[in-house]
Amino acid sequence: MRNIDEYYPVNGRVVLHIDMNAFYCSVHEAEEPEKYRNKPTAVAGSVELRKGVIVTCSYAARAMGIRTGMTVREGLKKYPKLILIAPDFHLYRRYSRAFMDIAYRYTPLLQATSIDECYLDITGSKQFGTPLEIAAEIQSRIAKELGLPCSIGIAPNKLLAKMASDMKKPNGITVLRLRDVPELLWDKPCSELFGIGRKTGEKLKKMGIYTLGQLAAADERLLSERFGVVGLWMKQAAHGIDHSPVQEEREKNKSIGHTTTLPKDLTELEDVKRVMLNLADQVTRRLRRQKLMAQTVQITIRTPDMKTITRSQTLGNVTEQADEIYKEACELYLRHWGHGKPVRLLGITLQNLVPRENSALQLDLFDYEQQPKKESLTRTMDLLRDKFGEDAILTAGMLSDDPSALIRNHKIRGTSLQTDFLRENREE
Repeated sequence: MRNIDEYYPVNGRVVLHIDMNAFYCSVHEAEEPEKYRNKPTAVAGSVELRKGVIVTCSYAARAMGIRTGMTVREGLKKYPKLILIAPDFHLYRRYSRAFMDIAYRYTPLLQATSIDECYLDITGSKQFGTPLEIAAEIQSRIAKELGLPCSIGIAPNKLLAKMASDMKKPNGITVLRLRDVPELLWDKPCSELFGIGRKTGEKLKKMGIYTLGQLAAADERLLSERFGVVGLWMKQAAHGIDHSPVQEEREKNKSIGHTTTLPKDLTELEDVKRVMLNLADQVTRRLRRQKLMAQTVQITIRTPDMKTITRSQTLGNVTEQADEIYKEACELYLRHWGHGKPVRLLGITLQNLVPRENSALQLDLFDYEQQPKKESLTRTMDLLRDKFGEDAILTAGMLSDDPSALIRNHKIRGTSLQTDFLRENREE
């Protein structure tokens, strides 16, 4: 009879990283197999206009040279028979909850990092078998119950589990131990290490550091002088060392954000303000659902050449009101961007979040009489919109056929990084 304890470390952890393969396209295949199964498909943000960017594409499309991040026009030029699918974030959220519910049955230590990825700490899950058996069972159940493919990495920490899940796609299971790092990772470019971006990779190249093996052997003092504490982290990471814990998903969000890629570049301030109004409306709706208040407003601007800038401002008080967030977002935009310069993406993120019941709201002397009435009106509007839809009650500035109004359509608007819907589901 085998001893399960032999498959688990005496001191250490066993971490899984589950990465759903071509998630959005796979969900559509699972829903309508006769229409999409094994066909070259791509989910794109603006199918009706034949514009926008390909968010993800099926493996059949990838075989035709289609890649995530291509414009729809580029994709169709490369393969004219590419099947374009409008995004359906309601559907993606439903499947995301479902696959994470399956994973959650094997350990309460689950950390969702996006709509299609999560970490599991299964160190205390010996009753379900060996780590490889647990991974295989989760993968099999997700395939049988949901019709979705996924790749799973098994490792002693989150960093290596993430790297391992990327090694065999689709439907792979990969074990990556610390002793495997020199053989499997050290010949790879530095930019392939999770957490090191393209720009940092270029800076390392200028220092004569091209591979992860060279990074692992690099002078610690030199890295520290060039990159600060990040330099020390990179050297450790190149050795496969990562001490970050798997955070239980019951924790409150550290931030709540909403972004939208625009169907065309905007230059006029009035157009930008209309988008900001819809963004502020939706991000504060999500804030209030979690019974939180925010004190810092951050805006995100992306230019047509894909340069991204963020600017933030901490308020004198916490708030949950859309009009206050909207006003601050517009002021940030005017202060740091101004008139006439084109933008391709806009976003608002709320930070420094505190539970509503713990927030000591110091009301302005001239506002304290109106504040309870304002809060009561906001609650009533939220209830009506929860029941009858986001367009049930709108302010005058939100009434338009402008594409920014689509931000309110939860079915076709969302991002892979929004995970608060998972938290709401567990708290119900």
